[in-house]
Amino acid sequence: MEIGDVLVRRGLISDEQCVNARAQANGKRFDQTLIEMGLVTEEATLRAFADELGMKFVDLKDFHVNIELLNKFPTSTIFRHSLLPLTEENGRVEVATSDPFDLEAIDELSSLSGLRVEPVLARHDDVISLIKQNLGVGGDTINELVKQKTDEDDDYLAEVARADGELAEMAQQASVIRLVNELLLEALEQGASDVHIEPGERGLQIRYRVDGLLRVQSVPQEINQFYAAIVTRLKIMSRLNIAEKRLPQDGRIELKVAGRDIDVRVSIIPMLYGEGIVLRILDKGRMVFNLSSMGMPDRVYKPFRQIIELPHGIVLVTGPTGSGKSTTLYSALSEIRSPNTKIITVEDPVEYQLDGISQIQVHSRIGLTFAAGLRSILRHDPDIILIGEIRDFETAEAAIQSSLTGHLVFSTLHTNDSAGSFTRLTDMGVEPFLVASTVEGVMAQRLVRRLCKHCREPYKPNPDELPSDFPNRDIETLYRAVGCRECKETGYSGRMGVFELLVADDQVRELCAERVSATRIRKYGLEKGMLTLRQCGWMHVLTGITSVEDVLRITRGDIT
Repeated sequence: MEIGDVLVRRGLISDEQCVNARAQANGKRFDQTLIEMGLVTEEATLRAFADELGMKFVDLKDFHVNIELLNKFPTSTIFRHSLLPLTEENGRVEVATSDPFDLEAIDELSSLSGLRVEPVLARHDDVISLIKQNLGVGGDTINELVKQKTDEDDDYLAEVARADGELAEMAQQASVIRLVNELLLEALEQGASDVHIEPGERGLQIRYRVDGLLRVQSVPQEINQFYAAIVTRLKIMSRLNIAEKRLPQDGRIELKVAGRDIDVRVSIIPMLYGEGIVLRILDKGRMVFNLSSMGMPDRVYKPFRQIIELPHGIVLVTGPTGSGKSTTLYSALSEIRSPNTKIITVEDPVEYQLDGISQIQVHSRIGLTFAAGLRSILRHDPDIILIGEIRDFETAEAAIQSSLTGHLVFSTLHTNDSAGSFTRLTDMGVEPFLVASTVEGVMAQRLVRRLCKHCREPYKPNPDELPSDFPNRDIETLYRAVGCRECKETGYSGRMGVFELLVADDQVRELCAERVSATRIRKYGLEKGMLTLRQCGWMHVLTGITSVEDVLRITRGDIT
């Protein structure tokens, strides 16, 4: 069967597209080249193949796998060839595959299981997703590890702590290395920002944080037997002390996946049932630092752009961990950097490396703190300084002095809103008149999830069910989450910022110098037309970018 002729005959591609695709195939199968070029969908090609070959196409979106049937087949073959047994009837088993031409894989599965196998076609991602859901990530690797366990490694010995040398040796086995790699690769495939590996009374739990929410990842129960080896492997990769199990440790892993640079921050903390691990994944290849594409309304973007071009002063970005503060700061620096300005940063850790910017990594153990680094870099004649975070009086004082000596200083604070930053600095011990004379503006931010563009659903909201502060209670159309294959049934894909910018005008400076509360400063900001986090969120709801529910999840009602 000539693939191109079939697809042209069925009207899926034109003769011209067929010729162009052949020129770009470079040894790849023709239909895969067409899918990569976006000329045809995988489902359309599989349906065409099914008709042509007399096979059946199966939609697996809501399919429930028969675990008893799945257990009749060797896990390694299922994973290696991406084959999924579906149903058994009259001694014949339907097996889903996305490759109608890989007959050897079907024959191998049939001979190893002793069952008659009939292939049916299904989307590749659906097959892989169901395999991982039911056998767990790395299921074939774990089965291989179980087989490798020696007879003497019985239940009693499994409870005995292994010697460090033996653990290190096991952690370097090819199967353990592959298992850890599979966990990391799955996290990257799902677009996870963090991986949580948590030992509990009932065994190991692995969760991925995707778009700000944690998802439990299916893993085989047998993974509990290799938990110590997984921890040791991660310690070796991040150059930590494998013998230290009583104290917290922090490390870093640098990976290259499909040509992309991946930075993994490793945090290990001893807990009740073992060492808990959190891996923060920084995908440098996917980061784009562009202030105008972050979702700032004009009411926020224009004044913020004016503030970051000032010759001196302090610009603060506030919000909880994981709210995108570093991305906003890097985007601001990218916007204003030029050959005429020298920019130096002091960070803990340096998350992303930017061209044309000098970056310093904090090392508290040897005395290189934010404050110490800041005092040193002033002798390097910078124009703009970024401090990763103002954590204490010493750092705050150094930032104030830097701004007073003619530098523009960017930094972050952990406060819930923009007005709270003024009182937070005075609480640290900085004189109010110094805060008032140096802080030029404070940006508070959060991240809301974007509705999946493939499945979002328009609806007419009931005015009585909308929050009391919703700006347009008579609106005809809003959008809500539904869930599809593209967004893994969550209804959301990706995130964007909601922002609240408080510009320090003369009145704000006076209020700060008088040591008034953050509530008073916020009230004045609202009177002057400050756009709040909540209001910014509603703007995204009205334009169909996010849902009412997600704005309610991430922001609180405005106090006027």
